Amino acid sequence: MKTLTVIVLGWNGLALTRATLDSLAACRVPEGWRAQVMLVDNASTDGSPAAIAAEYPWVDLVALPENRRFAGGNNVGIARALEQGADAIMLLNNDVVADPWLYEKLLGSLAENPKAGAAAPLIYHALPSSVIWYAGGRCDTRWAHTAHVGLRERDKGQYRSIERTGYLTGCCLLATAECWRKVGLLDERYFIYAEDADWSLRARAAGYELLFVPTARLWHQVSASSGGAASAWKLYQRTRANALLWSRHARGFDAFTSKLGFLAQHVALLFLLAARGNFPGARGVWTALADGISGRDPAEVKL
Repeated sequence: MKTLTVIVLGWNGLALTRATLDSLAACRVPEGWRAQVMLVDNASTDGSPAAIAAEYPWVDLVALPENRRFAGGNNVGIARALEQGADAIMLLNNDVVADPWLYEKLLGSLAENPKAGAAAPLIYHALPSSVIWYAGGRCDTRWAHTAHVGLRERDKGQYRSIERTGYLTGCCLLATAECWRKVGLLDERYFIYAEDADWSLRARAAGYELLFVPTARLWHQVSASSGGAASAWKLYQRTRANALLWSRHARGFDAFTSKLGFLAQHVALLFLLAARGNFPGARGVWTALADGISGRDPAEVKL
């Protein structure tokens, strides 16, 4: 019997976590597999650990004494799962609702593609939406470009085949234990954001293919814990994280072109945010660019 360990990373949002766990309880497990759900709680202050322990005794609860953010919290869970002998490990946000076929479709795609080490599903905005948030990812070191395929498109059946993709989102990422061991844990030097793109680039460099599996589906409450997709804090942290990402992965001539691409994208973003009246967001991007040059610690920033 093989084991899939599903690591749900939580930080407050008890109602969202309950909905996530309830959907996982209804997920089908392929023959020959068993699923173990682990909740890693990043020092929640809303009573989540006690409530989850009482209401979901089948969940392996790991309550951390401090908030180790996305990479640190997940790394605790990954290390624990590997020590327990997991054969595959999935990272999952605590603000999602899973389709019952999620496990079966992702595990099946990896079994059918020996070169693949990891996979991610088709992800929609929160129920009852059919608007796509993730249908694969682009990750181009030449021009410092990372993007979700299909973002904000309404699903009309345009994504129905399993495909190799550039990067997998950490919202839901399933990889074999062999892949986790070879590629390594998430890089905790990122304050927040871009850890999944960094890991995906490392996996590709290690020789693994990454799969987008549209028959596996998920609904995601986007930016539930960061104040919204266009909040100043999120725009600041994402800009800083992406600058770090390309500085580490763009090599040779790409190191030059990636800087041009990164600057052009963010100048355009500044004008777009200002044109829409989102001046706090524009200030977040501008501050991130300045702090990246000065080396200011992103943990010190309050926007």
